[in-house]
Amino acid sequence: MAKKLICAVTLALSAFQVNALQIKAPSPEFNIAHGLAPIDQHQKISVLEPFNGEFRILGSKEYSDDEQAKFSPIDYAVTRGLFTEPEIASQISINQYDRFLNWKMARPPIPAQYATQLVSNMHIIPANPEIAKAIKKVKRGDLVRLQGDLVQVNDKNLVWKSALDWNGVGDGACKLIRVESIQWIEKQNI
Repeated sequence: MAKKLICAVTLALSAFQVNALQIKAPSPEFNIAHGLAPIDQHQKISVLEPFNGEFRILGSKEYSDDEQAKFSPIDYAVTRGLFTEPEIASQISINQYDRFLNWKMARPPIPAQYATQLVSNMHIIPANPEIAKAIKKVKRGDLVRLQGDLVQVNDKNLVWKSALDWNGVGDGACKLIRVESIQWIEKQNI
């Protein structure tokens, strides 16, 4: 009986060891998305200009399967300026998909051409492991202060560059931000 028990325990441990070996550590290609320094020789982040501001979070979407996920694990849909007021931000509905943002509002309080400058999609790159954890804690309605840099990312055939102004719409209009600090100013449910 004792021999059978020892054999069963040994087999169970062997199966556990095989399963443990099959669990892989994250690929070094994803170091940047985890707030670590790049290891892959093809990956480079260039600072375009410093960035900071206060933004109301309209939503967030995590990514893990696209080419950009090696750098940016999450996008934020945000408002700024007048649109950070909770009674205005709560009227904005969003749809985030494939690194794009669609939003709508029944009656913007300002002309549409200016309203488009107050809602944005931001691709977030964590500057360190603590920020990598913090950036995933945002909720719709949170008012946060982000500080870091607008950047350009290069990786093999990928060139991904941040917009430098708030005037664009569509492809290329998003901010690509390496976030060094995120501070919650207000937590609110909108």
